[in-house]
Amino acid sequence: MKTDLTLAVTPEMLAEARDNKKKELVGHLGTHFDVMDKEFPLEYTERKMIVFDVSQVQNRDIEISDIDIESIKADSFVAFYSGFSKTEEYGTRRYYKEHPQLSISLINALLEKSISIIGIDFAGVRRGAEHIPTDSLCADKGVFVIENLRKLDTLLDKSNITAHTYPMNIIGISGLPCRVIAEL
Repeated sequence: MKTDLTLAVTPEMLAEARDNKKKELVGHLGTHFDVMDKEFPLEYTERKMIVFDVSQVQNRDIEISDIDIESIKADSFVAFYSGFSKTEEYGTRRYYKEHPQLSISLINALLEKSISIIGIDFAGVRRGAEHIPTDSLCADKGVFVIENLRKLDTLLDKSNITAHTYPMNIIGISGLPCRVIAEL
């Protein structure tokens, strides 16, 4: 069974991005990752995936104690289902400014595990001024953050998931749109 975890981009989203000078039309629209001047390795296109339910975490950062950190294997795609995208519409001010975030200690623990990809159903692993430096830290360690995933709740309590991630082959931009398909 395959599930598309990618946010569908509508003509309205394209029009809004075209009118918003702060958002690159192609690179940061919908499901994407911030490349941070790195190249996405082709071997990352297929990774074992684990999805953590962190939807119960409210009004604080998502911490190491909220997941089973010991179940994470090297080279994996680690995803976090917060449920935020079910309650807040993509593109709103709140979606970009008040989304959940992973704690710095959790991000560092994931990096120590030598994973390949962090997937989230919100706009960034950190908010505001911490967003870009944290994505850069991850990319420098060979870990890419994929933002704005959907349907992660359909994978909760599932095992033996393979994530197929296919970024567009665009150079010279800071974000890469991608398609993410989960296969059970």
